[in-house]
Amino acid sequence: MTPDARSPANPQKNRRGLDRLWHATGYSLQGLRAAWGETAFRQEAVAALVLLPASLWLGQGWVEVALLAGSVLIVLIVELLNSGIETAIDRFGGEWHPLSKRAKDLGSAAVLLALLLAGAIWAAALAHRFFT
Repeated sequence: MTPDARSPANPQKNRRGLDRLWHATGYSLQGLRAAWGETAFRQEAVAALVLLPASLWLGQGWVEVALLAGSVLIVLIVELLNSGIETAIDRFGGEWHPLSKRAKDLGSAAVLLALLLAGAIWAAALAHRFFT
């Protein structure tokens, strides 16, 4: 086997140290820019701009702040993963296929569960703050 045959097709795999970190950060920022083009991610990101500072006000101690802020970030993370799944499925074409639908539905269900989790955490914190 020649050296070229063993080298990975992705040049990122050959990078090490700070060079790899630098490029990986750039790819992550490109992903966030791409996600901004998704309506659902934009809506959740705008909500996060309000909710993250609010978690500092509402949370009574670092654990509550971490739960409130973390639940908001989990929604964004799951939305990014869902968008990635949808993009990968869409790469194969626009024709309807039951497995493509299933993959997209599963990603959507994950976002729903993340939203329900965040909503429950915020509701519990608000109830604790104002009704106890």
